[in-house]
Amino acid sequence: MLESLKRMLGLGAKVDFKELVRQGAVILDVRSKSEFAGGHINGAMNISVDTLGSNLNKLRNKDKPIITCCASGMRSASARRILKANGYTQVYNGGDWPNLKRRI
Repeated sequence: MLESLKRMLGLGAKVDFKELVRQGAVILDVRSKSEFAGGHINGAMNISVDTLGSNLNKLRNKDKPIITCCASGMRSASARRILKANGYTQVYNGGDWPNLKRRI
């Protein structure tokens, strides 16, 4: 049960986020603009999860690694599902942005 939940949220196997960033991964913060303005990872792209579907054109390369993040990991899990459903091949849920920031 726990493993199924982890897979659903995109939190399965251990991911080396630092290495993904070194390889040019996009960090996609899916919080609102006001949340993003209150603090974020330097270089992160901000597209709120509720507008992600209509802003996919901003993420042109579907094979480039993308790490999603938000405040808790729930919206980033939703964003991961949206991206995967639209053909993005390397999408990772980074969870909450402060924790992701420490890991990269």
